[in-house]
Amino acid sequence: MKKFCLFILFILLTCPIVFAEDASWDSFNGDITGGKKQKFVTDEEFEEAVKKIDNKVNKWRNRVQRWRQPKGTNFSQSNETEQISKGQGEKASLPVISLPVRIKMGEEIIPVGHYQVKGEIVDQNPVLSFYQSGELICKINAHETKEDYDQQEILFASWIAEGDNQVKIIYGSLDFNAYAIVDIAN
Repeated sequence: MKKFCLFILFILLTCPIVFAEDASWDSFNGDITGGKKQKFVTDEEFEEAVKKIDNKVNKWRNRVQRWRQPKGTNFSQSNETEQISKGQGEKASLPVISLPVRIKMGEEIIPVGHYQVKGEIVDQNPVLSFYQSGELICKINAHETKEDYDQQEILFASWIAEGDNQVKIIYGSLDFNAYAIVDIAN
């Protein structure tokens, strides 16, 4: 305890005591330019000065951020509209329908399986084309409707049981919604 008191006393005796001067309040509303004429700065000059200072101050941080950027094409995460419009072209993925039963199309029978469904308007009538591994399996004439069948997606294809002998195939896209009732093969 003695050492601590001696230490405090030593600090108080060796440190100069500074008092605030009243003169600092004399220049409160005074001229800060030093008599020079004020120069107006454009936005571009201001931004350039800020970038120059930022590059000096954050030189290493900027370099590390450049190293961490992924190589290749840039993805603009805030522009989802661009991605949606790209997905609606020729490379758009088609909705997939999983048929749990064999369906009868005239003389042909479409087996159980997964099919990509492409909806088109041909001669003002909706047609549903079924593809498997990029190969056209069948085309089904459909009926256009305003019903969206309470689906969560805009682009969809599914089926609904219609009694014991038929299945209702439903399709929806940005262009139109349609349905087709087909017979189940025995």
